[in-house]
Amino acid sequence: MDKFRMIFQFLQSNQESFMSGICGIMALASAQMYSAFDFNCPCLPHYNLAYGLGILLVPPLILFLLGFVLNNNVSMLAEEWRRPQGQRGKDPAVLRYMFCSMAQRAMIAPVVWVSVTLLDGKCIICAFCTSVPVETLGNASHPSLSQREMERVLARIPCREIYDGQELITNEVATRYLRCISQALGWCFVLLMTTLAFLVRSLRPCFTQAAFLKSRYWSHYIDIERKLFDETCTEHAKSFAKVCIQQFFEGMSTDLAATHCHQPREAPTDAEEAARKLLGITDQGTMNMALKSWHRCKPPLHLHPPALPGSNGWAGAGQAPTQPPAPRREIAAYYSRV
Repeated sequence: MDKFRMIFQFLQSNQESFMSGICGIMALASAQMYSAFDFNCPCLPHYNLAYGLGILLVPPLILFLLGFVLNNNVSMLAEEWRRPQGQRGKDPAVLRYMFCSMAQRAMIAPVVWVSVTLLDGKCIICAFCTSVPVETLGNASHPSLSQREMERVLARIPCREIYDGQELITNEVATRYLRCISQALGWCFVLLMTTLAFLVRSLRPCFTQAAFLKSRYWSHYIDIERKLFDETCTEHAKSFAKVCIQQFFEGMSTDLAATHCHQPREAPTDAEEAARKLLGITDQGTMNMALKSWHRCKPPLHLHPPALPGSNGWAGAGQAPTQPPAPRREIAAYYSRV
């Protein structure tokens, strides 16, 4: 059990590296999925384009959304974006930094899928086989066909077993032509994505170093604050449940003692310790009010001395001190003596 706890703590402390590893595994899985995918072009004029582009674009979109779903910070980003203004302002730069960080990891698997698909060339051959320049690559002396018949013949290029247009243009020539275009697009796409990743990861902090550090700091703060709040709520819920159950059984013991003249058992010694962890919130209504206040009116990010007893701890945040600070008092006393 201790080993699992150590592993969990390690994953929590290295969440960024862990999420990068998950995205890398998804990228490898996407490449494996494509290699195991049974690509069957319909070889019909009105369906080839939709099928080819669908295989090229729809799975990357699914993988992109899946990358967001597997990221634990999505709910934190949505909560920070949708929460009321309250006593704490919302910085759009922090929200943009959080979204860009998640989007960069979620883009790994879709980029791998598109790159592998373009380099393989099957989707481009299926989608654009009806656009092959027959006048340049085919038999110019072949009897002219109508536009519909030409599309019907060219649409069967990906299907060697039913292709019947060898006299018009050979299957190998059309396939090689489209595969070369697809591979050129694939390498250009890889170069573009690599250059873009380099610019985002390397050059962005150089131009806006102060803003970048500020956004990264408050992004980490929001993540840590949420974790600590969840841990505190879990501890409070555990203590609250423990005290309620103990009071229930104490009441039952008192009723049984009154009925059967049995002495009630002594309460466990950990009841006081659990009561101390309730932090003064001992009923359902107060707890609901506290949770609602945390969502609607988070405390400002300004540390100040504890407020008076009975307040929510935020009332004195914006009030001016009743007397000047110590250095000012000493200067005022010196000039009064002079």
